[in-house]
Amino acid sequence: MRNKIILIIVVVLALILGRWLISNFDKAKTAKQRALGAIPAVTVTEVGSRYVTRQFQANARVVSKYRVDVLARISGYLTRSYFKEGDYVKAGQVLFEIEPQQYQYAASQAKANLDNAKSMSKYYDKQLARYKELVKQDYIARSEYDNVLAQSDAYSAQLDSAESAYRDAQRNLGYTHVKSPVDGRVGIIAVTVGNFVSTASGALTTINSSNPMYITFPLNSKDYAELVRIDGANAKRDVEFYFSTGRKYDIKGVQDFYDNKVEETTGTITLRATFPNPKDELIQGDFGRVIIYSKSKDDMPVVPQSATMENQEGRYLFVLDEKNLPKMVYIKTMGETEDNMWIVSEGVKAGDRIIATGLQKVIQGRPVRIVQAVPKESEGQNKQSLFGKIKSKLSKLGKK
Repeated sequence: MRNKIILIIVVVLALILGRWLISNFDKAKTAKQRALGAIPAVTVTEVGSRYVTRQFQANARVVSKYRVDVLARISGYLTRSYFKEGDYVKAGQVLFEIEPQQYQYAASQAKANLDNAKSMSKYYDKQLARYKELVKQDYIARSEYDNVLAQSDAYSAQLDSAESAYRDAQRNLGYTHVKSPVDGRVGIIAVTVGNFVSTASGALTTINSSNPMYITFPLNSKDYAELVRIDGANAKRDVEFYFSTGRKYDIKGVQDFYDNKVEETTGTITLRATFPNPKDELIQGDFGRVIIYSKSKDDMPVVPQSATMENQEGRYLFVLDEKNLPKMVYIKTMGETEDNMWIVSEGVKAGDRIIATGLQKVIQGRPVRIVQAVPKESEGQNKQSLFGKIKSKLSKLGKK
C-alpha cells in the first residue's frame, strides 16, 4: 500500500512537472514565434539569364519617300487641270495645262528659222566645195574662195543657233503641260484654273509618294550603342510600327539608315525604316511609335514576375547583400517570356540573389528570415505526441 501511495505521488509530481514543462515550452515557443514573426520569412532565388532578342522603343513619324512640290516652269494662265485632289497619279502623268498657244507659235517660228538656216548652210557647203576645186586649178582668186568659206562658216554658226533656239522653244512648249515627276498621291490644289502662274508662284500642288513609306525615329544613343554591340552598325533590323491609337501596323519594316551624328540637345540618333504600304494606311506626317529588334540574340538577366512589385516610380525587387539584408532595386524590363519571367535590361545582373516570395513585409535594410517550405501542421503533431505519452502512462497506472 505504501509503495502504491509513493507511486501515485511520483506520478502526480511527474504530471505537475510535465505540465510545467509543457507550459514553459509553449511560452518559449510562442515568444520565439513572435520574435520570428517580426522578421519576415522569405524565399530566395538567383537572377538567371537567357539569350533573347533585344527590343527598343521610340516615338516615330511617317515620312513619304518622295515629297515633290509641283511648280510652273513658264509664265501664263492656268487653263486646265487633269486630276482631282487626292488622286493617285503616275510619274509622267499630265496634271495642269498652261496656255500653250503662244509657246506653240514660238516653236513654229523657231522651226522656220531652223529650216532657213539649214537651207543656207547647205547651199554654202555646196558652194564651198565648188570654189575649193576652182581655186586648186587657179580659175578663181584665193580671195573669192576665202569669202565663200567665211559665208559657209557664218551660216553653219547660224544653223547651230537656230537648232538651239528650236530646242528651247520645244522645251518651253513641253512645260505648258505640267507633269507629275513621281508616282504618288496628289494633295490640295493651291492655284486654281484661270489664275496667272509663273516660276515665282510657288507650288501648284504637292505629291507624296505612298508605297513604300519611310518611318523615322530618334533612338536614345545608349540604346543605339547596345544595338551596335549586338549586331554591328550596318545590320538590317526588323521594326514594328504602332499607330497613335495603339493599333499595330500589320507589316514589318526594315531599318536601313542611321544618321551620322548624335543630336547634342536630345542625346538621340535618327534611324529610318522602310515599310511597304499597299493599302495606303501609312500617311505622310502621321505619328506613332516603333519597336526595333536586334538581329542577333543577347545574353540578358531574367527574374520571376512574382519576385517584382511596382509603385509610382516603377518596377522593383529586393536584392540581398552579403549580410542578407534586402535592398530595393528598380529595374527596367524589355518584355516577358512564356514562363512568366521578366527580361531585365537594367538594374540587376545574372547571379544576384533576390527575394522570390514574402515580399509584402520586407523593409529595405532590415533583416529577413530565409526559410524553406515546411508544413505548419508538423509542430502541432509534436505537441500532441507528448500529451499522448503521459495519458497512456496514467491509464496503465489506473488499471493496476
